[in-house]
Amino acid sequence: YNYFFLFIISTILHLFYYFTNCIFFPRYFLVGSNNAQTKHRVLKIDRTEPRDLVIIDDKHVYSQQEVRELLGRLDLGNRTKIGQKGSSGLSRAVSAYGIVGFVRFLEGYYIVLITKRRRMADIGGHSIYKIEDTNMIYIPNDSVRVTHPDEARYVRIFQNVDLSSNFYFSYSYDLSHSLQYNMTLLQMPCDAGESEELNTSGRQDSFDIFEEEGIPTQVVHGLINEPYAKYVWNVRLLEKVKDIVHPDWLLYIIHGFCGQSKLLIYGRPVHVTLIARRSSRFAGTRFLKRGANCEGDVANEVETEQIIHDASVMSLTAGSFSSCVQVRGSVPLYWSQDISTMMPKPPIRLDQADPYAHVAALHFDQMLQRFGSPIIILNLVKKREKRKHEKILSEEFYPAITNLNQFLPPEHGIEYIAWDMARYTKSKLCNVLDRLSMIAENVVKRTGFFVNRPDFYCHTLRPDERWGDLGGKVTPNGRIQTGVLRTNCVDCLDRTNTAQFMVGKCALAYQLYALGMIDKPKLQFDTDCVSRLFEELYEDHGDTLSLQYGGSQLVHRVKTYRKIAPWTQHSKDIMQTLSRYYSNAFSDADRQDAINLFLQVFQPSESKPHLWELPTDFYLHHSDTMVLPHQQHSYTHWWTDGLLTFLPSPYDEAQCEKNRRKVAVKRMNRFDESIDIYTEFFKPYELTSFDDTFSIAMTNSSRSHTLSCCAHLHGAYCFYKTVIPYT
Repeated sequence: YNYFFLFIISTILHLFYYFTNCIFFPRYFLVGSNNAQTKHRVLKIDRTEPRDLVIIDDKHVYSQQEVRELLGRLDLGNRTKIGQKGSSGLSRAVSAYGIVGFVRFLEGYYIVLITKRRRMADIGGHSIYKIEDTNMIYIPNDSVRVTHPDEARYVRIFQNVDLSSNFYFSYSYDLSHSLQYNMTLLQMPCDAGESEELNTSGRQDSFDIFEEEGIPTQVVHGLINEPYAKYVWNVRLLEKVKDIVHPDWLLYIIHGFCGQSKLLIYGRPVHVTLIARRSSRFAGTRFLKRGANCEGDVANEVETEQIIHDASVMSLTAGSFSSCVQVRGSVPLYWSQDISTMMPKPPIRLDQADPYAHVAALHFDQMLQRFGSPIIILNLVKKREKRKHEKILSEEFYPAITNLNQFLPPEHGIEYIAWDMARYTKSKLCNVLDRLSMIAENVVKRTGFFVNRPDFYCHTLRPDERWGDLGGKVTPNGRIQTGVLRTNCVDCLDRTNTAQFMVGKCALAYQLYALGMIDKPKLQFDTDCVSRLFEELYEDHGDTLSLQYGGSQLVHRVKTYRKIAPWTQHSKDIMQTLSRYYSNAFSDADRQDAINLFLQVFQPSESKPHLWELPTDFYLHHSDTMVLPHQQHSYTHWWTDGLLTFLPSPYDEAQCEKNRRKVAVKRMNRFDESIDIYTEFFKPYELTSFDDTFSIAMTNSSRSHTLSCCAHLHGAYCFYKTVIPYT
């Protein structure tokens, strides 16, 4: 059957937090509603339990009138002195936009709420928000609270993770997955017998324009899929309530970067969006998290997705979209650096011998499942050094790849490119970016990229020989990316970001050509599209990721490698180097403790040492070292069973029973609010303000001199960047 698929919008867009004033039975009531305030859900949180979390969700959808009556009865029933003027049985504590999660240290549970948000980007009508402020509320009542002297210290450590700094969420778009994965779900064939019945609850809140004309109700299918836990940072915080509450209450957040800029090409609006997802596994700071853990998760692993969208059509199903994914991550070996020496570059040491490349096998098995083949490695560490330092990693990494490849079919082997970028930069006769451009061209031709539309007619009118050599996989609905580029240096910061920018620039040309925007898949460096808009977007992306992992902004930028940086840039580079050294030496340990506590890698208990008493967090991130493995992983058949059957396509996107269990399909009315993007985005039946509806926080850089205006709207500044159309 051919069905029309849409993502289901979360009902819970606004939260109102109430508490009862009754002394003996104090409770919190959490009332969630959609944007139109027509559908509501209610959570009851018990405050009489000093240590346990007791939540009741009746799973009922209330109308606006019903929820008012419910709150009125609660207010009347909980008044302390009925008839006394000014008394109230129900008080509003806080208004919020979502639940980050629930956390407990040594006393009772806390609830973390999003109290302020900012709209950062839009993908096919699906808004992406940045968390601006949060509120952490203690749940148990003071009368039952069991105090502990170390509770306040744990709260301070937990709050050291600044949720207002580069944490993002969306009510209707899965940020933990790529656009290719999300749109593959929309094109997945579904039998009518596999889906739930038509949703008629709340029918009075839906508006079908064809109902009065006698035309049958338009039936569509809504989708809800499981997030990719690796890139979700509040999975553990929601673990306690995941099976208790309705899925509408669950809001998954990612950490990394999100930026969107608008480009005009011959009058056609194009949105260029950059989304970076930082892995929540083996997460930490620069010198304290290196290499990989025993489960194949690497330090500083970030998935960067570049999305190009023809903004003249908003819908995901009817619009034209293209995306390209890259990955950065530490070298997947057991290695570290000793920071006790107080050196700017501590010596690299290999902590454990791994002759069969076991940890690398686990890591690349994950990548093959998510991205397919080929996996292309771009290793930018130094090859020639007076004293062996970075070279130690290359000498171990290449034999590990060789060992893994001997068991893979040759057509799906891992490709390895080693290039000493730092040495090449010092040569006056060599152009670093030209060399990177050649590598980028070969990579894009091997992996391809995602396009949700078949070839446009303009490709016949303006053919280009490079289009015929493009890799990936052609489908009836367009193209999909098969495989991915994995870039690394030692820190995966400066050199890596420049290499990713060049690959992104090459992919951008192909993406614009694929969407029929330009006449050939080639962009000149000095155009405003590349040198101003796109380069700044990637530098903001690099600065943000560098601050999260290294404690400072980028030291070497694209202009540094182009050798056109102004003379003042050298002094800035020195300051960034000093800032990075200071952060690594004095503040990284506290930041690492905060990350371990926030991700619940460490869970406080009175029966074990406190977090600040641990000499190392090694055993927190290498769980297998504490127990004997139940099943020995094969050294030859090191990939997941069934993986080779679907290569070069990603195993996670294959239409198999395992993946279908992750997706819930529901038959719904076409005009139901939970899937109606138009009504959700434009809100045609209510009075709205211009800044709430249309102002998106476009990427703004402190280095930019193209700022054209600054409008003060409701106490917040909105920045608009002047962009000259690319012609």
